[in-house]
Amino acid sequence: MNHGQTVFAQLIHHLSHDEFRRWVNRYQGNRGVRSFSCWDQFLAMTFAQLTFRESLRDIEDSLAALQPKLYHMGFHSAVKRATLADANEARDWRIFADFAHSLIRLARPLYAATPLDIDFGADLEATLYALDATVIDLCLSLFPWAQFRRAKAAVKLHTLIEVRTFMPAFIDITAGKVHDVKVLDLLI
Repeated sequence: MNHGQTVFAQLIHHLSHDEFRRWVNRYQGNRGVRSFSCWDQFLAMTFAQLTFRESLRDIEDSLAALQPKLYHMGFHSAVKRATLADANEARDWRIFADFAHSLIRLARPLYAATPLDIDFGADLEATLYALDATVIDLCLSLFPWAQFRRAKAAVKLHTLIEVRTFMPAFIDITAGKVHDVKVLDLLI
């Protein structure tokens, strides 16, 4: 029998629980919560991202299969689909956005001395950036404010990535119709 930590627990161990708690307290994320804390929500969504889960039902089923190991992974209780859906809808997204930005600030110095493996731009003295725009499809009947095409709704996730470190330097979400050049105007 293995008595060591799970790989997931080892990854989560490197994250600052105090830093996360600071953002939760700032936005009062755990106010009125009895059992499913912001930390549990963060763990569930991180697990979903790392294991390529595609839906809330998929997340619930995967975590239910790991029921005996949930405590060792950092969860305080089983994760139910309805509870996770309610938490995703009600909790302030800025908790997770600010925590992500603090993690990026922490990781940036760790990758500062990383050599550039590609020849493109290796002789530049300035920092090289790449802009990525990802279209996220939405249901037009639920999100009429995000009309993208005649029968389609969408938002765009614009990410400016520093090529040397592969770290995001700027993240913005806009309506699907916003062109990438307009986001460059926001940066300047």
